[in-house]
Amino acid sequence: MLAGLQEGGIDLTSADLLVGTSAGSVVAAQVACGVSLSAMLDRQLAASSGEIAASVGGTYVLRLFGAMLLAGGNPQRFRVRIGAMARRARTIPESERRAVIADRLGSREWPERRLLITTVDAADGSFVVLDRDAGVSLVDAVAASCAVPLIWPPVTVGARRFIDGGMRSSANVDLAAGCDKVVVVAPIARGGGPLPGPNAQAEALRSGGAQVAVVTPDAAAVRAIGRNVLDPSRRAPAARAGHAQSSLVAPQIVEVWSA
Repeated sequence: MLAGLQEGGIDLTSADLLVGTSAGSVVAAQVACGVSLSAMLDRQLAASSGEIAASVGGTYVLRLFGAMLLAGGNPQRFRVRIGAMARRARTIPESERRAVIADRLGSREWPERRLLITTVDAADGSFVVLDRDAGVSLVDAVAASCAVPLIWPPVTVGARRFIDGGMRSSANVDLAAGCDKVVVVAPIARGGGPLPGPNAQAEALRSGGAQVAVVTPDAAAVRAIGRNVLDPSRRAPAARAGHAQSSLVAPQIVEVWSA
């Protein structure tokens, strides 16, 4: 999506603030570290990814939904429950997952640009925003934000363990509060229960005077991504679909970004 927009004359990489949640933390970190969008796209289209296949099927969704019900709609309680489940889950070793994340990033050093990586404390459910001053390596920060509970291991930093920032919100759009122009690229369009979606958070920013555009997958992109968002074989089809959709959403983004 970003590469297609850039080819069409809309360069979102010039943003003053980059916020990354879950897989978005990888993209945000790469952009902030100066990796070219064309290089990022080429890697998505490559035949071999080096990624570990995983599945988020119906059973996973049911377990997540069960945690939501038991939490009674309380976001903090939900995150504590899902964090406890994540700490008990049998997964690949932390070191193996960390190596995958390190391979994704173009740099292992925090950039000078303002980059916020979102994650959740697996013990107390608190929402934690990591940046260059947090005393956490960039690889660990991104690995933590990508630590999908029950699928990947929580990431250990000192005495704390962290899980996916998407357990607080799929995009954590509210961290852009105070910005005049905001563009949200959110592969997961909906929220639910204790998880606010990007559209609801974007509306709150608009009420504060910001101009906000939210881009989510169209029907073709949804089909390309498939039902299992952790299937590495869907990388290339999803990338091509995002690139194709960029020309369709360009007018919406220009209205905000160039205003």
